Amino acid sequence: MWCIGVLSEEYRRRMYTLLELYARPLSRTEPVICIDEKSLQLIGHSRKPLPMTESAPAKQDYEYERNGTTNLFVAVEPKAGQRIVSVTEHRGKADFVAFVGALLTNAYAKARCVHLVLDNLNIHFRKCFDDVLGTRAAAKLLRRVEFHYTPTHASWLNMAEIEIGILSRQCLNRRIDSRQLLRSEVAAWQQRATLWSAPSSGSSPDRMQIKSSADITFRNLHVDVLVRKAQRARTSRDGPTRLATAPLLRASALQ
Repeated sequence: MWCIGVLSEEYRRRMYTLLELYARPLSRTEPVICIDEKSLQLIGHSRKPLPMTESAPAKQDYEYERNGTTNLFVAVEPKAGQRIVSVTEHRGKADFVAFVGALLTNAYAKARCVHLVLDNLNIHFRKCFDDVLGTRAAAKLLRRVEFHYTPTHASWLNMAEIEIGILSRQCLNRRIDSRQLLRSEVAAWQQRATLWSAPSSGSSPDRMQIKSSADITFRNLHVDVLVRKAQRARTSRDGPTRLATAPLLRASALQ
């Protein structure tokens, strides 16, 4: 079930901007990086699990121990097949600023302009960088950054949400009792996922190919209808009026 926000002019403007950004070809000098975070509860076993045998599956007790919470910051560059995951104790603005700072000074130190796609969480805005680093240091760090925000109530346009869903199914759907174990498991998943999806000869990986702004696929969400409407709106004065009355979205599960 999808929950669609109010389709205001601001909603459309942000949505079309993101769709066109995703349609750009892979660029090492202007990477498009989607960022999101996930809170996670650390859970341990209250009793030692029974291992799997030839005739029976592994078993674990229904009771469990709570060992606090933790946070994961996830950055994914879809067309490059690269993702970076950081496990932190908290999810405050200082943690977010540190994560973005590490991206800019390490993995993307040579990029001329870094496009960051974010939702509207309160720690995602430039003011947080000013608060944590000071105005001058924040300006220096962000001089190569261009922020792109999803429409309000439409964070599904951030591809990092898809990546977090995959991470959750493939790595986090079991009991993990410590931050140390979580870092180890996430690092192993990250290495495997990057090797699987890395493009060859500079091309985009098949699972994330975006050939034009009329053919954008988010795994199980097909939004080519939206892009065609965006193109028509740019060439017709009454485009926004027709957009408001036309069907807006076609979702289809992709194999």
